[in-house]
Amino acid sequence: MDQETILTRKRYNRTSLFYDWMDRMINSDIRRELLGDVTGKVLEVGVGTGKNLEFYPTECEITGIDISPGMLKKAKLRARDTKAQVELKEMDAQYLRFEDNCFDTVVATCVFCSVPDPIKGLQEIRRVCKSGGKIILLEHVRSDHKMLGTLMDLIDPLTVKMMGPHINRRTVENVKAAGLHINDVIDQKPKILKLILATP
Repeated sequence: MDQETILTRKRYNRTSLFYDWMDRMINSDIRRELLGDVTGKVLEVGVGTGKNLEFYPTECEITGIDISPGMLKKAKLRARDTKAQVELKEMDAQYLRFEDNCFDTVVATCVFCSVPDPIKGLQEIRRVCKSGGKIILLEHVRSDHKMLGTLMDLIDPLTVKMMGPHINRRTVENVKAAGLHINDVIDQKPKILKLILATP
């Protein structure tokens, strides 16, 4: 594990204490719509405190990974109340310990703002997703608005140090650079939150 990844792990162990407050921009209605039709074997990358778990259909087999033991500790508590089958693992999104083409669906919500090498992480989810599978990413990104985008660039080092996430990532561009095929990009409210629907 490189130094930046170690630092990311430490930051999110600390952030796990108040992460549910940070995660309020994704409300229950968004999660329900996002995950209600997911099927088969599902990999959730960056499962965090497990706030998505209750919204998966009962028949799903979910594997949730996170780099932070602090996050996983909270996710395990939520997994107890989930009707779907859930397995949680401590793992780095940049080095997924799974065989190629083994998941029907890969999900990530506000994750690739934090992965030290986001393109490598995205290439990994492309590798483990089946060729006919779905990749569902809900990510906050750098604003296209000139003034707001510049402000996000300026304060990004502070947000990384204090909380963990980069607020100025260009994740749609990173998804393309990783070789995924984008089917749709849907702006949410606020517009810096985007739903990216892709295939390997």
